[in-house]
Amino acid sequence: MNQKINVSTIIIVTVVVAVIGLLAWGGSKNKTSAPAVDQHGMPLVTNTSATPLNKLVNKSAPDFTLVDKDEKTYSLNELRGKNIILFFNEGLMCYPACWNQIVALAKDERLKNTGTVVLSVVVDPPGEWQKAINQMPELAEATVVFDKNAVISNKFSMLKTPSSMHYGSLPGHTFVLIDKEGVIKHIFDDPNMSIHNDQLVVELSKLNQN
Repeated sequence: MNQKINVSTIIIVTVVVAVIGLLAWGGSKNKTSAPAVDQHGMPLVTNTSATPLNKLVNKSAPDFTLVDKDEKTYSLNELRGKNIILFFNEGLMCYPACWNQIVALAKDERLKNTGTVVLSVVVDPPGEWQKAINQMPELAEATVVFDKNAVISNKFSMLKTPSSMHYGSLPGHTFVLIDKEGVIKHIFDDPNMSIHNDQLVVELSKLNQN
């Protein structure tokens, strides 16, 4: 009798465990994973290029057209014959490091010449950028251009750099120097987000010697 009871108990326990296992497997199978987002809740871009930045040096720069807050247009084609510095950065969310660099570029007399154009590239909406200017009025002196949906940042492979705190969705703190023929001559990505003016001046002097 006891043997029959023990066998029945074993059978019941086995069935219960099997049912629980099936329910758990079915729940995990039907569960949909949430889309990947960065720490600001922005969706991560998964189709961006992961091209090593040094491979872009001495290659023709991707074509671009960017607009400032006054709706003035800057394009690679229109800027032929000038050296171009592009500072790709996180913009509004990158205070104070990116803001300080933008101001430093705008105020540097060594970069104020007819042969060089300095553009600070942000992905913020133009209307939102006024908030930054209100907080740091010196930003109004800079030429800030707006990269809608990070299209140009993506073309330049700026969304997957070591400096990006929002990997795949926003640029971080990266400098691109393009010569008068539209060729990329210098790229520097800076996770430390320091002021890079001195090195840019050195690289510009190399171009002017050629």
